[in-house]
Amino acid sequence: MDGTKRADIKSGMSVAIVLKQDQESGRLTDGVVRDILTKSPSHPHGIKVRLMSREVGRVKKIY
Repeated sequence: MDGTKRADIKSGMSVAIVLKQDQESGRLTDGVVRDILTKSPSHPHGIKVRLMSREVGRVKKIY
C-alpha cells in the first residue's frame, strides 16, 4: 500500500513518511501514526499524518 487512500491508514500503524523539509531528497522517516490530518478520502501525494514523535508528513509506505 502506498498511503494515498485514507481508508488504508489507522492510528497505531507503522508507516514511513516524507517530512516537508525532506520532500526534495525523498528521505523517509519511520514511525507510528498518532493522528490522520488529511480529511479527504485520498490524496495523490499521500495522506498527511502526525506520528507519535509529533512529526508531520505524508505517508509513502505502510508496513
